Amino acid sequence: MASADSPKYTLLYHPGIPGRAEFIRLAFEATSTPYTDLANSTSDGYATVRKTCIDPNALSSAGDNPPVFAPPALQVRGEGRGGGDLLISQTSNILNYLGPRLGLGGEDEADKLWVGQVVATALDLNNEVHDTHHPIAIGDYYENQKEEALKKTPDFRANRLPKYLGYFERMLKWNENHRERESQGVYLVGGKLTVADLVVWQVLDGLYFAFPNELKARKEEFGLLLGEFYDSVKRAKRIKEYLESKRRMEYSMGIFRHYAELDRQAE
Repeated sequence: MASADSPKYTLLYHPGIPGRAEFIRLAFEATSTPYTDLANSTSDGYATVRKTCIDPNALSSAGDNPPVFAPPALQVRGEGRGGGDLLISQTSNILNYLGPRLGLGGEDEADKLWVGQVVATALDLNNEVHDTHHPIAIGDYYENQKEEALKKTPDFRANRLPKYLGYFERMLKWNENHRERESQGVYLVGGKLTVADLVVWQVLDGLYFAFPNELKARKEEFGLLLGEFYDSVKRAKRIKEYLESKRRMEYSMGIFRHYAELDRQAE
């Protein structure tokens, strides 16, 4: 798949959408780590992704690696058994691997565990956002389950969303009170950027797209999270450059979708 002079890391995911791979892209972009986004960089890239990650009959993947359930997956050149390529999947698993290697895993063992704790919680929220517009069947059209979505989403906005936002707000306040290290930003764990910040930021950014009215209404209640933290990550030099580049894909028909009827209505 990769030549000796290509980037060490190859990301395998669906083309044209941010999706769950965006959490991984942000880790690379925040650290200026070279990577190949296979399906978005070569004409036959998605064929390789399908063969590697979506073949229901595969008994192995990318050499001697076990089968992959679904993308995203990460291929790491030369880090597998016997000097072959390593292939790992599942977003949280990939971030657990990359975090320490890219300097985004926290500064000690406790930090590492707390980063994983926040990442897992944010990815749970990510899944719940998806279920607002696809509450019945993932493979069916929104229009065929719109009635159920209209029933489910008010409870998500009223109960589930503030529970998650409240947790992240409390994490920020806890970190402010316990952090002994000087820092130039607002972080969830420790005194510098981690994958926890990137994952939570990406979910918040998607929520701003999917539920702009709801997020605006919640900003006073969760001002540290939705204001200072969100803006701080967005303004970070490498993140800002990435967001302004063509590499950053627009939200469309993936996890974060804007349906006005599912958002908070004007009173």
